[in-house]
Amino acid sequence: MKELVILRHAKSNRTYGVNDINRPLSQLGIERIQKKSHQKSEFFSNTEVIISSPAIRALHTAIIVIRELAISMEKLIIDEQLYTFFGSSIIDYVYALDERWSKVVLVGHNPAFTEVVNHFSDASINHLRTSGFAKISFNEDQWSNLFKGKVVFGQKKNV
Repeated sequence: MKELVILRHAKSNRTYGVNDINRPLSQLGIERIQKKSHQKSEFFSNTEVIISSPAIRALHTAIIVIRELAISMEKLIIDEQLYTFFGSSIIDYVYALDERWSKVVLVGHNPAFTEVVNHFSDASINHLRTSGFAKISFNEDQWSNLFKGKVVFGQKKNV
């Protein structure tokens, strides 16, 4: 059995004149992901690896979850392939995940993450909001063989 948690970064602060990849989180975003990580801590229990986009807002989101839930920093991997807005790239990434992992958390961006949730489940959501997350459980034992899984959201489905 495989489990995939899709975590969209927290709300960013667009007031800084920086490139997209360097955009930081807003104070509201920081507070929201701190709160949501505790409210839905079961989504992250038994996580073997947390793989984050290198974008500051995604990486900061991942680190907040790790610190709030006392997850080992050794479980964090930063992968430039997750700095994409194309769902097909993330879908291919999931199919190629290391088979030694059974539970993986990906931290990244929309619209890619909305597409991933819809591809791997029957959810049919329009938009995965900032600090939004979905846990998808699969009966398959290999990432390369995934089909549709059962999805549970960390917020209301109609996001």
